[in-house]
Amino acid sequence: MGRPSTWRYINRTRVPHPSLFLTYIVYRLLRVLFNSQASLPYTSYVHVSRHLCLPHLRRQLTQRFKTAILLSYEMKPPLSLLNPSMLSGSGSLMWFRKGLRVHDNPALEYASRGSTCVYPLFVIDPHYMELDPNAYSPGSTRAGINRIRFLLESLADLDSSLKKLGSRLLVLKGEPSEVLIRCLNEWDVRKLCFEYDTDPYYQALDDKAKNYASAAGIEVFSPVSHTIFDPADIIEKNGGRPPLSYQSFLKLAGEPSFSLSVELSWMPPVGDVGRCEILQVPTLKELGYVEKHQDEFTPFRGGESEALRRLRESLSDKEWVANFEKPKGDPSAYIKPATTVLSPYLKFGCLSSRYFYQCLKDVYKNVKRHTSPPVSLVGQLLWREFFYTVAFGTPNFDEMKGNKICKQIPWNDDDKLLAAWREARTGYPWIDAIMVQLRKWGWMHHLARHSVACFLTRGDLFVHWEKGRDIFERLLIDSDWAINNGNWLWLSCSSFFYQYNRIYSPISFGRKYDPNGNYIRHFLPILKDMPKEYIYEPWTAPLSVQTKAKCIIGRDYPKPVVLHDTASNECRKKMGQAYALNQRLNGRVSEEDLRKLRRKFDEDEDKQEPKPRRQRQKLIK
Repeated sequence: MGRPSTWRYINRTRVPHPSLFLTYIVYRLLRVLFNSQASLPYTSYVHVSRHLCLPHLRRQLTQRFKTAILLSYEMKPPLSLLNPSMLSGSGSLMWFRKGLRVHDNPALEYASRGSTCVYPLFVIDPHYMELDPNAYSPGSTRAGINRIRFLLESLADLDSSLKKLGSRLLVLKGEPSEVLIRCLNEWDVRKLCFEYDTDPYYQALDDKAKNYASAAGIEVFSPVSHTIFDPADIIEKNGGRPPLSYQSFLKLAGEPSFSLSVELSWMPPVGDVGRCEILQVPTLKELGYVEKHQDEFTPFRGGESEALRRLRESLSDKEWVANFEKPKGDPSAYIKPATTVLSPYLKFGCLSSRYFYQCLKDVYKNVKRHTSPPVSLVGQLLWREFFYTVAFGTPNFDEMKGNKICKQIPWNDDDKLLAAWREARTGYPWIDAIMVQLRKWGWMHHLARHSVACFLTRGDLFVHWEKGRDIFERLLIDSDWAINNGNWLWLSCSSFFYQYNRIYSPISFGRKYDPNGNYIRHFLPILKDMPKEYIYEPWTAPLSVQTKAKCIIGRDYPKPVVLHDTASNECRKKMGQAYALNQRLNGRVSEEDLRKLRRKFDEDEDKQEPKPRRQRQKLIK
């Protein structure tokens, strides 16, 4: 994407820098004229100037407007604007957010091409990384310590890779758009490059950065490389609406066409950083985190080097790659997980999804037969593309309210049940072991995620999917805005999947894969001596067996918070009534409609309360 010719023409026009006071007043008046509370695009001023001035005055006025716009940011304009003769430099700023890699990084390649210096920048964002001492587990408000550690490891690895190319990573701290604008203001930069991001948080940041860069005459290059397809292209093909089924997405998307970015063998050096205080990649301790003693930490190390090693290891078993078939993996396999565990590397962009896709296609060419989407490994990458596309094209995708594709359901607002689920105190060992793995590792198998998500929402507890989504978003090292929300919508039967009668049993589902309960014994050592006959239902064990196993239910390990058979039947009834309400009102369900249905649920529960209590007492003796 080249710089508009208007800028090249202006930048070659050598005019003395005028007094800015009158120009700034005109700028403010024009904002009032256009009824705008934000800075108007520079092109608006060029258009006005064409009707107000002779050509030689127009050139002076446009130069004045450029500087006046920058004053609206209440910052000192770059020296290159104050003195157009200084624009002969060719510095580039590469802004890393995701895309923490050197391979297949078109933004980094473009930043390096034809530049005398490149500033590789990463901003430590307090929004995600500032310590929250009141959080329910170590980490920030938005991210658990496992994901923060993974990110820091990825940054350290990126810094090492850049140094091998003759560069290094520049780390600053603060609100990203403010820091970026300060750097563009301080450094002699002609190109701003960063990977396009569909996450709403980054979309807002990017708009600020692009507005400033445009006003400053800085070229912006923001290619789509975090995904295989451009979500906007798919939506455009579908008449401006995102496809709402996997098969319709595949039909629209077709075969991807992309060229991997050129592998860099060197990079231009880092330019003069001026007054900016550059940091090294910080440690957890330097960010204020004190890691408490823990018997087990996540086995997954961050970084591009580790991502490529794991990729090579997975691809080396061509038969496994060719025959991979989701959802047939074993969710209880923890010593050697039954998947590639590449999701966190894709999330942070340590591994290019495009490169991964090409490698899988190369394997498929050299085997006699292989599985196909949606169950194959390529199919899993395409699921990722599907959720990215739907999320990008759906307003309020991460909420129930205002989300046109989401069923409106009066979920429970029970913080005690939510806390029991989050803290692995549900009394169901399969569910609790998964939640312990999530807290310790920041990762678990996709079928394990399905189990606990179903249990929290439509299966047993009937707690709002947004509550579970928030916990996953904070604790998972591979937490991805589009995929996390998409999966919670799916598993709660709020969207995409509507067979709410199909429920994962918190007892029999895990037993099918791991009858001896080794997974439970590892993550819940309090149950390590419980006989396998009772490991999934320890409350049914006689007291003598509990005593011998050194685990008394109700004292050493909690009793079940609900009776599964009763709770799941109640959830089915509630889901059926909620679906009927959505159908009757054609999806236009009001808050009052939900309140009425919730009151009906409460009345029904009050009528049936005595019987479940007697059943539970009998169950947990």
